[in-house]
Amino acid sequence: MADDPRVEPTQAVILAGGQGSRLRPYTDDRPKPMIEIPGTGTPIIGFQLSWLAHEGVTDVVVSCGHLASVLQEWLAAAELPLVGEGPEAGPLRVTTVVEPEPLGRGGGLRFAAQALPRADEPWYATNGDIWTRFPLREMAAFHRERAAVATLALARPRIPWGAVRTDGFGRVTDFIEAPPTTYEVNAGVYVCAPEFTDFLPERGDHERTAFPQLAREGRLAGFPLPQGAYWRAIDTAKDLSEAARELAASAQAEPEPPVEQPE
Repeated sequence: MADDPRVEPTQAVILAGGQGSRLRPYTDDRPKPMIEIPGTGTPIIGFQLSWLAHEGVTDVVVSCGHLASVLQEWLAAAELPLVGEGPEAGPLRVTTVVEPEPLGRGGGLRFAAQALPRADEPWYATNGDIWTRFPLREMAAFHRERAAVATLALARPRIPWGAVRTDGFGRVTDFIEAPPTTYEVNAGVYVCAPEFTDFLPERGDHERTAFPQLAREGRLAGFPLPQGAYWRAIDTAKDLSEAARELAASAQAEPEPPVEQPE
């Protein structure tokens, strides 16, 4: 049975245990979510926590692995964002769990989900290398309407090459610089019903186990990101520089004020 349609998620998991090998040397001394977006002084996870708090999330569990102590020390010193408004507003509650050994993304997600404070309520999840901003509450409503066990956010990223358009005779008619792909991709942000944890593997990748199973059963939904929503996966040094350029070029794409840096 999918989650109670009256309950909106107020808890989330951030997957932050990966090695980040494609971002070396940046990840030689810190986990990937602790890499700063150039020009901001704020790590990726700082923007994620600000976004989650803005969307009404009160509790976050961060699944750590590679260089977990660096992230834990930053969280202990950071001024976390407030949730809510007025006298009832309070700081976002963030806890960490450290994988005893590498569990894979699915195993890490299951391990962290078991530490959520409300096991009978739905929850959000996001990969720790995703920098995005879109209305999570809209995605949660989409998830409830479809009675899904899990819902994936779907992005349509731009391809890194210029495209060429031709006519039926093979004559080139136009050049298009870095157009959006024609396929939707898993954006690394999820809404999960309470029972989704039971589908996750103890070890391994949920994209090879839980998601295909739920798709076959008709219980997996896909939420296309709204037009104009900002989304970028930070996988390489080029992604970092492009994210910084996009942030500087467009005030509309700029996220809400991030978590303040500790002194």
